[in-house]
Amino acid sequence: MKIAVALVPMLCAALFTSLTTQLRAESPVAQPPENFRSLIVGDSLEGWHGRRTINPMELANMSDEQQAAHREKFVEETNAHWTVENGEIVNDGKGPFLVTNEDFRDFELCIEYKTVAKADSGIYLKGTPQVQIWDHTNAAGFALGADKGSGGLWNNSKGATGKDPLVMADRPFGQWNAFRIVQVGARTSVWLNDQLVVDHAIMENYWDRDSPLIVKGPIELQTHGGEIRWRNISIREFTDEEASQILRSHQSEGFEPIFNGTDLTGWIGAVDDYEVSDGVIKCKPNHGGLLLFGKEYANFVARVDFRLPPGGNNGLAIRSPSKGDTAYAGMCELQVLDTEHPKYKGLDPRQAHGSAYGMAAARRGYLRDTGKWNTQEVTVNGSRIKVELNGTVTLDTDLSQVTEFLAGRKHPGKDRTSGYFGFAGHNDPVEYRNVAVKVLPDSP
Repeated sequence: MKIAVALVPMLCAALFTSLTTQLRAESPVAQPPENFRSLIVGDSLEGWHGRRTINPMELANMSDEQQAAHREKFVEETNAHWTVENGEIVNDGKGPFLVTNEDFRDFELCIEYKTVAKADSGIYLKGTPQVQIWDHTNAAGFALGADKGSGGLWNNSKGATGKDPLVMADRPFGQWNAFRIVQVGARTSVWLNDQLVVDHAIMENYWDRDSPLIVKGPIELQTHGGEIRWRNISIREFTDEEASQILRSHQSEGFEPIFNGTDLTGWIGAVDDYEVSDGVIKCKPNHGGLLLFGKEYANFVARVDFRLPPGGNNGLAIRSPSKGDTAYAGMCELQVLDTEHPKYKGLDPRQAHGSAYGMAAARRGYLRDTGKWNTQEVTVNGSRIKVELNGTVTLDTDLSQVTEFLAGRKHPGKDRTSGYFGFAGHNDPVEYRNVAVKVLPDSP
């Protein structure tokens, strides 16, 4: 595997974190690693509150007053079952779960725990279950996969990637275990005692299997049936660039850059309507038209970073002909749009960012703030198209099954089996960088 020079600092940081995690597991309460901050404040539960399991969307729909009242219901019970001793958070196996007051989007979490036989626990991410903690000895008679060990995304669907840990890495009872968890969007990696047990898997939305994981939410410590102790809980929130670098670096084999960062060599179509500067392709204001890479693709994966100005509008041309309106003449135009801008109030769902324009609606709410770079991966395989935005799958659909179209206007190109990839224009100064394509095998 080739490792880009730009990834070296990240890999060094990961190595530092791994070594630090090992040292922390062998010692009592320690200072957080560099650039991390502790989520344990002295010998108190400051920054945490208790609650019973609840769908975070249900909480989000409450008023501030209702949320405060909901927290207040569990204060007495939380204090009865959760304590802090010498920097260790201790639970007796009963009571509500312990939840951070803060929400987190893209982050690296370090956390150590020590539990007892017949206990069952876990760590909710973004208020969603869970990175599993088992009694791996099966002493409790579990028939749910406890023998595979802890660290898996146990609430993923049966057979889904990440549900079962890659290796059994639990230490014997009486010893501390150390987790390192990296989550970007729904993409989740877990190391238990320095062994990779979940590798960049999608964490499913337990609360609504048809929807992606929510954008941000709290860390939650679950407990069932026996004492568990937690210590050295620290977190580092990723910058947008760090989060995108993690997404771009994973499974990068087979991707070929189609933009050289300097000029539009190899591109065809509206080359005069775009400009290149500092490694970025930018649509000129009040210009547009199809800018296409001069090679046709059948099945492929495209990765691209994009940045939207306020109200910005562009699109990704998928299996497009060299001329015409790719939204109709091509397989589709995937919207690149500042969806939440006031000018788009009342937008049809099939026009939102990431949607197959006029045919299939993408999930909203996963764009970063306007003016920031986003990372998107598009998989085109046969008649299926999948969009992953900033680590979260927002569209996964079979266009051959679409029979209803925006304004009743049909899309004769949707069944195309090959064509060009590129950008659709639309007169706004939308920017692109890090454009790469991986060819997939022909569909069976």
